Amino acid sequence: MGEVLALVEARLHTALGEPDARAAVTFLGTDRIEVLRFTDADQGVVRYATLGMSAAPMADPTAALADPVEGPRAELVLTVRAGLADTDKALRPLAVLAASPQVEGVVVAPGASLDVGEPLWPGAPFTSVLVAESGGLVEDLELDAPMDPVRFLPLLPMTQNEAAWKRVHGAAELQEKWLNSGTDLRDPLRRSVALDR
Repeated sequence: MGEVLALVEARLHTALGEPDARAAVTFLGTDRIEVLRFTDADQGVVRYATLGMSAAPMADPTAALADPVEGPRAELVLTVRAGLADTDKALRPLAVLAASPQVEGVVVAPGASLDVGEPLWPGAPFTSVLVAESGGLVEDLELDAPMDPVRFLPLLPMTQNEAAWKRVHGAAELQEKWLNSGTDLRDPLRRSVALDR
């Protein structure tokens, strides 16, 4: 477990640079989840990445026994514009989401919606996120067989209206709406995209 996390942290450093802050959260009955903060002054963004979710594979909640080796592994990455909101308060909600496979037995995969039931940070219009495809910002980390690779899944904050619309129309349709509207998904204060159908 520790070896996997050391490789994951090294991959994050390679892709995002050195973290300028980190926080650890432990929930009853779960392994420790860390959230690392990476500030990219050139792009004016701050990125938060979880560390600990990939220590064990995510298990199918219907399986009788969880496989300790095989199964999907992931970490979560959130990117927001710096200085517009107190997004450092997102550390705990991110840790909650990263612990959800251990706590609730969910398998976090692209296209999924995750809801923390409260604003992601003070004043945020978002309580949930859409899980996007991996492989962009941080490349997947291959592990020795038979272990699955660790995927670094971007999180796209959703307003309540967007989350409700996504439940009906699907993730691809919502992402198309955002794209067609030129939505800045990194804006921590953005309003909901127009959902006219």
